[in-house]
Amino acid sequence: MMKQRIEQHFIDSADLKYKAASQLSGPIADAVQVLMDCITGGGKVLVCGNGGSAADAQHFAAEFVGRFERERPELAAIALTTDTSIITAVGNDYDFSVIFSRQVRALGHAGDVLMAISTSGNSGNVIKAIEAAHERDMQVIGLSGRDGGQMNQVLLADDVHICVPHDRTARIQEVHLLTLHCLCDAVDNQLLGDTENKS
Repeated sequence: MMKQRIEQHFIDSADLKYKAASQLSGPIADAVQVLMDCITGGGKVLVCGNGGSAADAQHFAAEFVGRFERERPELAAIALTTDTSIITAVGNDYDFSVIFSRQVRALGHAGDVLMAISTSGNSGNVIKAIEAAHERDMQVIGLSGRDGGQMNQVLLADDVHICVPHDRTARIQEVHLLTLHCLCDAVDNQLLGDTENKS
């Protein structure tokens, strides 16, 4: 029984990825262009999210600053989820809903990109971060799921929305991780060409 339950998770995850591939490949390609414009213009990527999405934010920033699968120059990315002194000070002195938006206003500039991750699209602090990014003339790449939630209402025409067509948080997060890997791979491809790392 347990083995079948585990196998079903694999099947469900693979099925969603297969079905979502054609739907999400366009927005992901658009997001690659936004990232490339940012990188080649000397900008940086700010990334935020809560819980598992916070881990995804850090994962993406690590692969930009470090590397994905191939050696390349460092790329500027900051996960807004990592500075506990800022997060706790802002959460205590103001409100948890502004822990990301205040960092965006402090660190963000025109030409930078905000990557905003929320499985429901309704995370209040992520929505406020998007609004702050727009105040700084930054483009936004939004990663969500379900029906996109409030993220649908705050993203602008030149932003990119990658919305996973599923209701279950675990499945959405699994596709978000694949999406981040697609973005990193595509950026490397644009910067380095098609040569694969054979090591």
